[in-house]
Amino acid sequence: MKDTAIHKKLDIRGEVCPYTLVKSKLGVESIEVGQIIEIILDYPEAADSIPKAMLNYGHSVLKVEKINPKEWVIQVRKEVED
Repeated sequence: MKDTAIHKKLDIRGEVCPYTLVKSKLGVESIEVGQIIEIILDYPEAADSIPKAMLNYGHSVLKVEKINPKEWVIQVRKEVED
């Protein structure tokens, strides 16, 4: 299986809610429909709330993966224009 092309990477480690969600939403708004953003974060609640919010906005959540004891990677494909 070939890797999905990542169009933008967003590192929000060190941020807490609500900034994690605000920055993630702005990141998705900055890419084109069909493109993928990869978000790296270290705030546990955001690993749960960001995917839910992106689904509510109408985007696809391709991956939510804990990459080490304190960090997660989330991949979101933009599906609708904001």
